Amino acid sequence: MSDGVFVRALGADFERLHPQMQRRFGVGLTAGYGCVGRGVMTEVRRGPWWTRPFLLLGAMRNILLSEHGRGIPFQIDNHAYLDGFGRETVTFVRTMTTRPGRRRRFDATMIYSEARGCVVDYLGTHQHLAVDLDLAVTENGGLRLTSGEQRFYEGPVAFRFPMIFSGRAHLVEHFDDEKECFVIDLEVHNDLLGFLFGYRGEFRCTYVPTDAVPETVKPYREEVRE
Repeated sequence: MSDGVFVRALGADFERLHPQMQRRFGVGLTAGYGCVGRGVMTEVRRGPWWTRPFLLLGAMRNILLSEHGRGIPFQIDNHAYLDGFGRETVTFVRTMTTRPGRRRRFDATMIYSEARGCVVDYLGTHQHLAVDLDLAVTENGGLRLTSGEQRFYEGPVAFRFPMIFSGRAHLVEHFDDEKECFVIDLEVHNDLLGFLFGYRGEFRCTYVPTDAVPETVKPYREEVRE
């Protein structure tokens, strides 16, 4: 069994995941493979009109999505690599073709933090926002992910990011045996504005060697602080 980021975070609970979920979230350097999922977002939603400026600001660094629609093709890239600080890192880059000729990305890179005892999710192209993730296995062998404390880092600046200016993510993913595909459901809420955006989709995966990590899914800047 791989000792990758998600195996370390879940411990013995990793074995409770559906076998296909174990394969997908077993992505790691020891495992020797990455995962590329391709499918369709059956629905991409956003909050009321007053949330749009908030979403547009986040979209500048691939942290939030301002698009919405149905039947949107997408790709999710999960690749393991060592970052510039020697940490095993897994990419979670979602690319959506929101209309012909227009693509939008939602970037994240994840490490397992021994100090914090959880997965730390660096959001966006420059890893300015570090988010603690709580992981739990669902009754049907799926994975539930909930975001927690967030920290902002930029040069000498470092502070706990006020949740009033950010969103809390709730994601559930499972494998559907009848459809033989993965199903993902995400919602992001702000403490003041309420629902910001969310998506539901289905996809199938192919597995690629870890030496096939495209540079385009890595962040422009890396942050050592967790």
